[in-house]
Amino acid sequence: MSRLNEVYPNGQLVVREVGLRDGIQMADTFPNTEQKKRWINLEYAAGVRHFEAGSFLPVSRFPQFADVRDIVAHIQSLPGATAIALVINERGINEALKAGVDELTLVLSATEEHNQANARRSREASIEAIHHAVESRNQSRSRTLLNCIISMSFGCSIAGDVDTDEVIRLAGECIAAGVDTVGVADTVGYAGPTEVRALCLRMTEMMGQRPYTVHLHNTRGTGLANAAAAVEAGARIFDASLAGLGGCPFAPGATGNVVIEDLLFMFEKMGYDTGVDIAKLVQARVVIEESMPDEPLYGGIARAGLPKNFG
Repeated sequence: MSRLNEVYPNGQLVVREVGLRDGIQMADTFPNTEQKKRWINLEYAAGVRHFEAGSFLPVSRFPQFADVRDIVAHIQSLPGATAIALVINERGINEALKAGVDELTLVLSATEEHNQANARRSREASIEAIHHAVESRNQSRSRTLLNCIISMSFGCSIAGDVDTDEVIRLAGECIAAGVDTVGVADTVGYAGPTEVRALCLRMTEMMGQRPYTVHLHNTRGTGLANAAAAVEAGARIFDASLAGLGGCPFAPGATGNVVIEDLLFMFEKMGYDTGVDIAKLVQARVVIEESMPDEPLYGGIARAGLPKNFG
């Protein structure tokens, strides 16, 4: 766990920017390479240190990630910054490890139905891919962290209800396979604070001193309440996106990720030191406004500003 604790110090609250991947994965218009670098630079100057650089997916289908290697390299050029990339199959795993990403996000669905729809394979086959990632990482003596996110952890848009016991079982199977950590995702925004608190309490108990990720969407307006429940239950790594960019192909018309500016503000008001200058962070929205002019932007802090007594 030494490498994991190096990137995610024990007990420290970390909010990761996933807009460069999750935020643009379905966008018709997206930032070019230089605009992405400017976006990263502005957030880095505000104090953000963990960035999801993109996905290692076929460029013919996902041109927005054609520059993922350049973006990974740019993030890694910034002292203390962590470059994260998402993959869904062995080809992506091999390419990401070759590119030397700091952290690799593997995906496993909580339900068989969604795994087939999203990855076009069974959950068993996805777990085999996780074993492949662990073996490839270890054989190459890479220092890349492996993080398996369990999507649809709080409810599936195809199968419906998801049993918490099944999520915990899958998380345990991933850890047993040799990944560094795991995460739970409210992929389509079905959860409320009660379910999030319950699952995160169990995750905290199972993971012990090992931090785990919580990936929330604000599809039905419960994102911040869910994050508050998760952090109170012991979660310490959270995903969010600038201006709430993002969505999911399995939740048509839905809003995206939790707004990173609002999430950081809430955590600060709860007494956590996030290390981020939220006023500076809001300024990074100019890149989205310029590069994605038709994209709806969300966020209470951007709209109303910070309170006079804040900070």
